[in-house]
Amino acid sequence: MTTQTFDVAGMNCTACVMHIEGIEDEIQGIESIDVNFKKQRMVVEYDESKVTEEEISRAVKLAGYTATNRKDA
Repeated sequence: MTTQTFDVAGMNCTACVMHIEGIEDEIQGIESIDVNFKKQRMVVEYDESKVTEEEISRAVKLAGYTATNRKDA
């Protein structure tokens, strides 16, 4: 398992948090997603043999937000 922190842009209410956390149920390999509205961040625990950072970022983008890997920021 890998844990990665992403900055998330585009969240403007707490419903956005639930929307992003719903990605956990849609993508195989994601163990957990914890989104912090106040800090505009999410922490994702995932199985890197089943899903990549890029796939996670793409899923967040499809949900209407932008996720940037914290180590790239």
